[in-house]
Amino acid sequence: MLRKLFLGFIQIHILHHAKIEPIYGKWMLEELEYHGYSMSAGTLYPVLHTMEKEGLLHREDRLVDGKIRKYSTTTSLGTEVLDEARNRAYELFKEIKE
Repeated sequence: MLRKLFLGFIQIHILHHAKIEPIYGKWMLEELEYHGYSMSAGTLYPVLHTMEKEGLLHREDRLVDGKIRKYSTTTSLGTEVLDEARNRAYELFKEIKE
């Protein structure tokens, strides 16, 4: 149950950061770890692929140091979902903070 709940939080983190600037998997793993989420690349990459298939992220392949790195940015649908998630999270926080 907690895994499912935290997956939603992780997706919000991804949308947030991908809206600010393009992100890639290794950087996102480090960012999530900074916030207390411990996950493997084998868990994160399917999440990124699913979010891309759902139209929340747009992927761009770039050549970096001789290797292809997959960068993701938030789509307009992803921004709408992020805004709604922010509003709902804020309402929830106000309710449970006491």
